[in-house]
Amino acid sequence: MLRFKEEVASVLAPLIDWEKEEVFSRLEIPPDSEFGDYSFPCFPLARELRQAPARIAAELSNKLQGKGRFLKKVEGKGPYLNFYVDEQTLAERIVAEILNEKGDFGRSSAGSSEVVVIDYSAPNIAKPFGIGHLRSTVIGDALYRIYSALGYRCIGINHLGDWGTQFGKLIVAYKHWGEGKGLQDDPVRYLYELYVLFHREAEDKPELEEEARFWFKKLEDGDAEALTLWQRFRELSLAEFKRVYEYLGVNFDYYYGESFYNDRLDATLEMVQQKNIARESEGALVVDLEQFGLPPCLLRKKDGATLYATRDLAAAIYRYEEYRFSQMLYVVGAEQKLHFQQLFSILKLMGYPWAKKCKHIPFGLIRFPGGRMSTRQGKTIFLEDVVNRAVELAEKIIAEKNPDLENRKEVAKIVGVGAIKFGDLSNDRIKDIDFDWEKILDFSGETAPYIQYSHARIFSILRKSGGVLASAELRIITEEERSLVKTLGFYAESIERAAEAYKPSILARYLINLAKDFNRFYHNCSVLGAEESLRQSRLLLCAATKQVLANGLDLLGIGAPEEM
Repeated sequence: MLRFKEEVASVLAPLIDWEKEEVFSRLEIPPDSEFGDYSFPCFPLARELRQAPARIAAELSNKLQGKGRFLKKVEGKGPYLNFYVDEQTLAERIVAEILNEKGDFGRSSAGSSEVVVIDYSAPNIAKPFGIGHLRSTVIGDALYRIYSALGYRCIGINHLGDWGTQFGKLIVAYKHWGEGKGLQDDPVRYLYELYVLFHREAEDKPELEEEARFWFKKLEDGDAEALTLWQRFRELSLAEFKRVYEYLGVNFDYYYGESFYNDRLDATLEMVQQKNIARESEGALVVDLEQFGLPPCLLRKKDGATLYATRDLAAAIYRYEEYRFSQMLYVVGAEQKLHFQQLFSILKLMGYPWAKKCKHIPFGLIRFPGGRMSTRQGKTIFLEDVVNRAVELAEKIIAEKNPDLENRKEVAKIVGVGAIKFGDLSNDRIKDIDFDWEKILDFSGETAPYIQYSHARIFSILRKSGGVLASAELRIITEEERSLVKTLGFYAESIERAAEAYKPSILARYLINLAKDFNRFYHNCSVLGAEESLRQSRLLLCAATKQVLANGLDLLGIGAPEEM
């Protein structure tokens, strides 16, 4: 459909004396297919031509009749110029492209000369990888895959929370109550228990907080004992995190945590002071952001300790110097909005023109029955426990539906992990999510299992057919076939729209619609039972749909099993 859209822009632009790109950007998808596949609103032309938009649309529709290879009809409807695609021509072209390009279908080289840095996941060392980290992890991973499909060079960075006052607390807790065996056996959960214990004890012994600040200062000053404990906590935690990432099928190019930028902090603070944008306030270093309508940002405490904002500032400067990015995306929860507003404002004050290339990609909370989580109070839901539970439930459902499936455990893992990911990605990232087991694993709902089951169903049809003839003639004769072809045609555009809006949900919703269109086609149009020429035509359509479902799921980091 992108080619059709480009053709519409090409034939219309000369008639209204506009650039093709401007026409292309103004084309809309009508709310109802009755009004065409694309519409051009004529309101902007009314002032130029001094005519009513409806009259302009009617005159242009007459001039456009018979134009273009893909255009079946052009119609003026009120102030809109409606364009209808020739489904047969579109089908022949798009199905041939899908079956020829296979896994590369939908990909492009649009961003081949540009770099996109994506900062995502970022769990805190020595704290559990909770369900709250799921959104950043899967949204960031999907954006990495989507931008890579558009030809961008992507740099995925896991900005680990491996520095800060919480490590003073952990060191104190370990020195008071810790022992080596517990740390070695299950490091993250053990350290988490110590962290919770510290806060419980500190309620009655506030001197523990002062002791924790003392040990973090020792850590910042390079004390050997503090550094040895911190390094051990970090290495054991990271090993556990990597195991979870492997299970989820999520990768990173770099695990550059906050500590990576420690040796750059002094130079960063010196630059801030040289730019005369910071001031001393009671011994602390502060940047006044009143001109941006923001509260001041603290970069250094009066005791000399740095903050999260200081390290993020050093990280941003390092990343631009290292990668010369065209965009840097921070996939971080919406509650950090003020932090990033302050960070980007300071970069602007420092005179960095690339500050405008930095973008916060916010998302809402994920909620379980029982309320919000708290690592301090010990109320965290471990992500691995949730994923394992999803896989167990998926295996149970598969055993009921297909008890003879040989690789049931492997398929259950693909379905369970896919259900967790898609349950997040199919929602607009800005909205909060209420986690619902029944909903995410519903094989007939708007879920990953529904899309995966559609893919497996097509695989079964093709297996029973004995093969598809590449030389078969494509015949589009029913409304269900027309609808399916058009939806296939929107695949590449859905990838571009997902990238432009930083919303994988656009691609996820597209896949739901494609699966729905296929199942409507499958139930209303005989495939294996049709006469031979029509049978082969419909098998071609099935094969093309299977490929696009697999391609789209892959861009969301979700597998497409051949049997379920």
